[in-house]
Amino acid sequence: MPKNISWRKFVQKFKRLGFDGPYSGGRHLFMVKERLKIRIPNPHHSDISKDLISEILRQAGINIEEWKNI
Repeated sequence: MPKNISWRKFVQKFKRLGFDGPYSGGRHLFMVKERLKIRIPNPHHSDISKDLISEILRQAGINIEEWKNI
């Protein structure tokens, strides 16, 4: 299970995984990798919870080991 991290570190890790962005769109920012579009949380709140990170990783098709090794 991933641990809570800051929004900035979250975005940096997704960039290392090959995602572009973040881009604004509607209520949430999003990041893109080829045809995959992942919504990311608002940067104005506190750290991103491990539960939300797990859900975003599931939607992106990223396993936890890959996330930990980045």
